[in-house]
Amino acid sequence: MKVFKFGGASVNSTSAVRNMAAIVKKNLGHPLMIVVSAMGKTTNRLEQLVPGVRPKAEHPLMLEELRNYHLQIISQLFGDPSHPVYQDFDQLFDQLSQQCAQKPTNYNYDYDQTVCFGELISTTIISHYLNSIGISNQWVDVRQIIRTNHNYREGIVDFELTQQAAQKFIEQLNGTTTFITQGFIAGTCDGHTTTLGREGSDYSASILSYCLDAESMTIWKDVPGFLNADPKYFPDTVKIEEIPYNEAIELAYYGASVIHPKTVKPIQNKNIVLDIKSFVTPDAPGSQIGPFETIRPLTPLYIVKHNQTLLSVLPKDFSFIAEDNLQTIFAALAELNIRVNLMQNSALSFSICIDDNEMLLSQLQEKLSNQFHLRYNRGLRLITIRYYTQEIIDKIVAGRPVLLQQRSRTTAQLIVQ
Repeated sequence: MKVFKFGGASVNSTSAVRNMAAIVKKNLGHPLMIVVSAMGKTTNRLEQLVPGVRPKAEHPLMLEELRNYHLQIISQLFGDPSHPVYQDFDQLFDQLSQQCAQKPTNYNYDYDQTVCFGELISTTIISHYLNSIGISNQWVDVRQIIRTNHNYREGIVDFELTQQAAQKFIEQLNGTTTFITQGFIAGTCDGHTTTLGREGSDYSASILSYCLDAESMTIWKDVPGFLNADPKYFPDTVKIEEIPYNEAIELAYYGASVIHPKTVKPIQNKNIVLDIKSFVTPDAPGSQIGPFETIRPLTPLYIVKHNQTLLSVLPKDFSFIAEDNLQTIFAALAELNIRVNLMQNSALSFSICIDDNEMLLSQLQEKLSNQFHLRYNRGLRLITIRYYTQEIIDKIVAGRPVLLQQRSRTTAQLIVQ
């Protein structure tokens, strides 16, 4: 079996869905597990509909815009207004509307129960469309296969239970060779939806590749492969032909947008090669992550994370930032499931760089304010340069104030305004 993953950009319009179908059609003839993200920027919109994030009075208009976006794609893909896809879509959208109307409970839990509808809706539409053009397939609820704990917004996968569920799935194939399932989402044993971390569809495909003993895994992107920088911000990017597993893990950890940080380890453990290819030019060679000795070609790599907050925590009693204070801070971060992108401490302060989230930042302040003073700057950028030189750093900084920096032998990280 081969595993394909299509992200939101590859299914964000009628023409995009048709293009995706053409790629699938070219690769029929052997079993395919196709992992699909929410369409376009649907997850961003759903994040605003999580109970408690925005006033309920704003929900009807936001839901209507989201509904119309999907209905436009459906109406252009299916000529028959009585097609079963409409009934399935209406049912899912009614469930979404009911979820958005719930009273806020725990943000992380509410988040997962809300944003999951992006993937459920997109895969329902695509499964129906592929069947309608002669690509017989089976829709699969990935929440019945990928099992996690109750760590909402960053579910920890139980690989033993997931492997068992995957084996059961294989035993019930009944001759079907093409399957459509969701990225990003998973499920607990007691029926709650979890997610695997933002942009986690790559990780979903990697988990399924591992558990299904996939022959290969392919991520279809809007770029020609693994580039040394984001072409939106850097001219003259270089395509990396081959990336060793460990190098890819490092790059993903620092925030390389091509792959989710947890993607590589499962496929590395089974020596599965990951192809990164363009859905715009699907026949062109892409990049490969695999059992290679070195990155090829060796060139500086740039990773930029936007919308960052630099938070400094200082004890109120003027004690040192020692193990007991760090334990308190990390416990609060873990409870709120806040990922730290960079950290640095001195004798009297502990600084962290985190993704900007006003609600979680407010909750973190509330948890720490009794023992600590908190100071923060928002709207920052975290720039990571792999294989840097001082000349490269000077060019990137371009005279802007650097609020914090760290360097190792191969990697420099800078927080700038």
